[in-house]
Amino acid sequence: MLDRKLTRSVSFRTHLLAAALVLKGLIPLYADDGASSIAAGGLVFKRETRIVMAKEVLKISLTKVAVDYDFRNDADEDVTTEVAFPVPPYKNDWDTVSNPHQSFSDFRVWVNNSPIRFETEAIAKFKGKDVTKILKGDNIDIASFGHIEDPREPQHDHSSRDFRHLQRAEQLRLAKSGLYDYEDGDGDARWIVYLKYHWTQTFPAHSTVHIRHEYKPVPGSDQLLDVDSLLEMKRSGKPLPKGLADYDSRLVLNAFCPETPILQTLSNQQHQIDADAKRDHDDFSDRGWIYSVDFILTTANTWQRPIEDFTLVIERPHTGDSHQPLISFCSPGPVEKLDADHFQVHLTNFVPKAELHIGFFGLPATKTAKPKQKK
Repeated sequence: MLDRKLTRSVSFRTHLLAAALVLKGLIPLYADDGASSIAAGGLVFKRETRIVMAKEVLKISLTKVAVDYDFRNDADEDVTTEVAFPVPPYKNDWDTVSNPHQSFSDFRVWVNNSPIRFETEAIAKFKGKDVTKILKGDNIDIASFGHIEDPREPQHDHSSRDFRHLQRAEQLRLAKSGLYDYEDGDGDARWIVYLKYHWTQTFPAHSTVHIRHEYKPVPGSDQLLDVDSLLEMKRSGKPLPKGLADYDSRLVLNAFCPETPILQTLSNQQHQIDADAKRDHDDFSDRGWIYSVDFILTTANTWQRPIEDFTLVIERPHTGDSHQPLISFCSPGPVEKLDADHFQVHLTNFVPKAELHIGFFGLPATKTAKPKQKK
């Protein structure tokens, strides 16, 4: 039961309708073979020991990450500094996730409950070299890879509007440098984007400033494959069985810390799905899916440590259906159930030492046995 506090490794049973399909629909994926979660985090700046993170409330779901901070300045003078939200480096890879998603273009921030504007800084690197100046000289937008069009739309191809507007000689020069793959007058951007959103913030002396930011996460996904082998490995502690996907060993066992009961439940559900497929003479049975949301928790260490009051709230999707997917994560402390859909970790004087990986496990709903026809 989840009404009691749990220990460091925690797993939850939840209720969703056709879990794998419902969860899959929440995630901006454009490939069938899965994708990695893009791990964003909290606010950072150059080491600033005069500002205390008095309180942090981190809320994570599959569709939104929201963080509320109370920053306190105990000094006798105001402190003015740049506060930044760094976006993980990303490349032009629409097959996995759209550029607007991986650039966290929906990032928003409030200071003392009022929305504020922030600056955007984008740096382009190719083979480790800063090529920002070259691209800006041609009026090519770095963060959007030259205002690339959505290749999933029938009327568009995988093309860069800014590149097409250049003279042919300049297109060929960029292609020769390797920044674009050039074909038939069009180019495919090849640089890596280093993006951050930032603003200048003043923390008045002997005062507290409340800052909130939120964004839509980019979850990872992959199929849940050999659950029985994972269960055997968990019980025995034996090395990874030959042929078992690295994804299963690395993410399921190491990142999500599932206890034996969660793997046993997944195994039982999968056996029932396989039995349904055999009964209905299906060629194959449905496999489950794992969706993950990652959060870089250690960014909090750029402020004065520790975090005096830290709260993590995990929210699961909910449809009220009787099907039972599972959620598992490696918790930094005891977990308690707030209600049917929310679970909380509360710590004081907390110094983050690891990142968060929240796993949402889903299996297709088992079928009801077909009634026998009366003769």
